[in-house]
Amino acid sequence: MAFEPAFLDELRQRVPLYSLIGRQNKLVRSGRNWKICCPFHGEKTPSFYIYEDHFHCYGCGVHGDAISFIMQSEGLNFREAVERLANEVGLDIPQEDPRYEEKARQTASLVEIMELVQAYYRHNLFERQGRAARDYLNKRGVSEATVTRFGLGWSGDGRSLIEALKPEGVTAEQLTQLGLLRHDEHGNRRGELFFNRLMFPIHDRKGRLISFGGRIIGEGQPKYVNGPETLLFSKKRVLFNLNRAAEAVRKGDKLVVVEGYMDVIALDQAGFGGAVAPLGTAMGEDQLALLWRHDRAPIICLDGDAAGQRAALRTCELALPLIKPEQTLCFCRLGEGDDPDSLVQREGRSAFAHLLENAQPLAEELFTLITAGKVHLGPEERASIRHKLIELSQQIPDKVLASEYRKTLLDLFFAHFRGENRNFRSSNARANHVKSASRSITQGSSERLKILTALLLSYPEILPQIEQAYCQLSLPDTLSQFRSLFLEWASQAEELNAVSCQNWMIEHGQEKAMSQLLSVYVPRQHQTSEEKEDLLSIGVAETWWHFYGLVNFSKFEKEVQQAVTEAILNAYSTNSGGSNAENSFPPTVLARMRALEALKRGEVPALDEDQ
Repeated sequence: MAFEPAFLDELRQRVPLYSLIGRQNKLVRSGRNWKICCPFHGEKTPSFYIYEDHFHCYGCGVHGDAISFIMQSEGLNFREAVERLANEVGLDIPQEDPRYEEKARQTASLVEIMELVQAYYRHNLFERQGRAARDYLNKRGVSEATVTRFGLGWSGDGRSLIEALKPEGVTAEQLTQLGLLRHDEHGNRRGELFFNRLMFPIHDRKGRLISFGGRIIGEGQPKYVNGPETLLFSKKRVLFNLNRAAEAVRKGDKLVVVEGYMDVIALDQAGFGGAVAPLGTAMGEDQLALLWRHDRAPIICLDGDAAGQRAALRTCELALPLIKPEQTLCFCRLGEGDDPDSLVQREGRSAFAHLLENAQPLAEELFTLITAGKVHLGPEERASIRHKLIELSQQIPDKVLASEYRKTLLDLFFAHFRGENRNFRSSNARANHVKSASRSITQGSSERLKILTALLLSYPEILPQIEQAYCQLSLPDTLSQFRSLFLEWASQAEELNAVSCQNWMIEHGQEKAMSQLLSVYVPRQHQTSEEKEDLLSIGVAETWWHFYGLVNFSKFEKEVQQAVTEAILNAYSTNSGGSNAENSFPPTVLARMRALEALKRGEVPALDEDQ
């Protein structure tokens, strides 16, 4: 059985060639592509190059795509290789259909008709009836060369297409198959889909004309109309201008996703040949896969209005379960009310080039979008944002990458809200005074910071209670590096316990540093499970907060006062009349209260066996 070309195209699209070959070969970057020592002949210097849709060895001359690579590397025939790849990507193999050749001929015939339709639209643009469209293009600064390059046209009044193409043997049924004629619910023809519109030809990635989009000139809605789903055209699997952009990317341009046809055209005319756009729908998984075939980190550049920001957030959330160390997204942020077309028209090519150079990574864009407009938040709102960031990082399948995203997002979170607190100052940059105790507490703060870290190494179970405060601490470089490693372990650990933590630290070359830290605090030995539970719920957490207060007293006092106020309000709102309010205080709040009172009395936390 022969497979349909459309099925084989989709199969090749779903199998990233670099990923397939990289399973058993160490890939080396070569510009935008990859190279390896050829797996089909012995060599010491890599001459086997992997491009987005094919490979080629300049040593032995072997050449092919994903299917032929499997055939040659595993000794499979064509059908076996196709079935193997289709099973891997979850693509159903089409049943044998003797009518497939007829369908292929029909597809080719429809593509030829689309070319005739475009010629008709092109002719109309330069006739008297296309004057309004030409004026619009001139006003937008689109040159004649660009009009020709993109094959722009004019639909006419929507009543002449059938008659114009009848001499070419084109029938109304064929135009209906192409989605160019409209019908009512009873199947009666209602006229042409496009009328009084500037026409934009849409090609597939191989350059075949498969549909049109149209922009109305003058009054009327909707402003843009795209052709419907047809035998040739599926919106979710196409990006406008990808056929031309792919060639530009191969020559060194960056792949940039913008919102509309005119943005793409304006950027192309300004020298940014790698611009593409989705077709009136939100970005989908298939379109992301198309992007990653050509660029490992394409740039998403959406309009600066609220709709653009919502689209950016949807794209971020869509991408998270799909990203890998070798494929991600970057984002450009335009000013409010701006789009790529208007920016290039107003400020020129250099302004947009500067935006691309400063595109920010996916993690930073995601954090910016999640926290946009959120200032002076209370603990509940901050906790909600923090939980959201952690949940988003957990959507990434690669555990190491997920851990890095969690760390990055939480670093951004704590830095953002720490900077918002005007009362916060680094404990290493100021002298802390416990006024009630009338004594300075700055001396020995370095040792206390080590104790805080040692307590966590010995009892990592308390991390959920103190993580926010711990992450906000201003630490010396060595302890800050240790904190990063500790949080990385915690993000991956199935259970927070000292054995797992300390083994992980040893595996990552931290045995000496950990021993030095633990020398300042030796946990009680031979604890029963009940003793340890009591110690964790009261003693260790309270001790941690006590030392935290010694290096951050003013901030700690305000935090405790705020936490007590919130606990009281919550207790009275959940207990009728407030009769049991005192019993509703969270243990973490009680631990902080006791630590604060101990600080005010001038007590020193105990670190011996009797603590």
